[in-house]
Amino acid sequence: MPPTDTLRPVARALLSVSDKTGLVDLGKGLAALGVELVASGGTATALREAGLEVADVADLTQSPEMLGGRVKTLHPKVHGGILARRDLAEDRADLEANAIGTIDLVVVNLYPFEETVAQPGVAYADAIEKIDIGGPSMVRSAAKNHEYVGVLSSPDDYESVLAELRADGGLSATTRRHLALKAFRSTARYDAAIQQWLGEELADEHEATLPPSFIVGLPKAADLRYGENPHQTAALYGGFLDAVEQLHGKELSYNNLIDVQAALGMILDFDPGDRTTVGILKHNTPCGVGAGDSPVEAYRRAFETDPDSPFGGIIVSNRPFDRALAEEVDQIFTEVLVAPSFDEAALEVLRQKKNRRLLAFDPAGINRAEYEWRRVYGGVLLQQPDASVQELEGAKVVTKVEPSEEQRIALDFAWRVVKHVKSNAILFAAADRTLGIGGGATSRVDAVHNAVAKAARVGVSLKGSVLASDAFFPFPDGLEAAVEAGARAIIQPGGSNRDELVVEAADRLGVPMIFTGVRHFRH
Repeated sequence: MPPTDTLRPVARALLSVSDKTGLVDLGKGLAALGVELVASGGTATALREAGLEVADVADLTQSPEMLGGRVKTLHPKVHGGILARRDLAEDRADLEANAIGTIDLVVVNLYPFEETVAQPGVAYADAIEKIDIGGPSMVRSAAKNHEYVGVLSSPDDYESVLAELRADGGLSATTRRHLALKAFRSTARYDAAIQQWLGEELADEHEATLPPSFIVGLPKAADLRYGENPHQTAALYGGFLDAVEQLHGKELSYNNLIDVQAALGMILDFDPGDRTTVGILKHNTPCGVGAGDSPVEAYRRAFETDPDSPFGGIIVSNRPFDRALAEEVDQIFTEVLVAPSFDEAALEVLRQKKNRRLLAFDPAGINRAEYEWRRVYGGVLLQQPDASVQELEGAKVVTKVEPSEEQRIALDFAWRVVKHVKSNAILFAAADRTLGIGGGATSRVDAVHNAVAKAARVGVSLKGSVLASDAFFPFPDGLEAAVEAGARAIIQPGGSNRDELVVEAADRLGVPMIFTGVRHFRH
């Protein structure tokens, strides 16, 4: 059971902070309440410069800082004063025998390790020096002994703690428990960041394997209105909003964020230095992708694949939104528009609808090598991301007929898109657009039939198209149905026990087929 709601006065505070936000105001507030201030290094200097009386940690320990500041608070006079149980006679005797005074409030935030390693090209030695040792030790000591000690690990809590001290003359057990929980979360996240960085640094030195343990320590970025459905609570954690900036519209929902993630994953597979590519997604799967010399041209080609689905969907471009694209998109309601940037003329058009979200993403701020993970009961599934898109460079033509150069371009385009369609996935395409998409089917031949039926219903011809399949054809029937619908070249991973039958069918029908050797399931 947690301690009863006992009020604990604060007579002495130890302050040692890297982030000095709010430090002076906190120091003044504590001093005004008669609290003795003890501080180290730059924290002591900042408080003295504000006119406050401060004792040095070195005076407390009677030991100088050493090893370039690596050792200053790792001392019994510090940790004994924090960890002592005031109501235990044995602890009081130890304090008296060793002339150790109690510390009632610990104010510590840690070296900026995450900020340091986020800098491009940071030196290994510089990152190592930003691994805090004394700070986490003090935070953990105070948090462990929260029955007697308050711990402030974030400037966000300074004002409320001062208000409680002024009003009540001490800190309640409830406050101390909540501060301790926050403190342990901060050290857990800190250690998680260190092990993640070090693991990445050493990845090239060892055989590439997944880590023996998986630790996640992410700060809450935003509370969401609800989750997938209104009866589910949800929040966003981590640095997603560091790479994706919202320029307009109401707050993003859980489903919006899932869709945006899918949109970004797809569009990052298309080099903006090649040609403009625009994708339309619904329920985190593509319903149309187009390429062209301009964003509006690419969008029109994407839209023609499936004119029904874009309403209420996501539109993503690998190049900036301009006014022409904005005016075209403005003709239907879309939930979210995503691009590297938006021209001012485009913003003028798009901001007229308040419910439309506009997001600008920074490709350089997105780490596509991050592990992907998904919860299962009692655990988590972890995998490397499916970042591969260059399979055509090593692909093998397995038929007697070779694909033409134009077909190769179309096959490359189709292969980049099909990996983002829910499996079983089938995609008909031309060199600059998708033509028919069948995803989420329980058999591959059904996926072909679904794509053909949808194309027929919206009036899209599949004659002369190419076809991409995210996994192998287990039987020739899917390939035969695709050729009957108009496909004239096929790309698939291969790997079936019946590959020979499928290749024979392609040769009999006179269509070239490429095996990539790489499967792209998306469950």
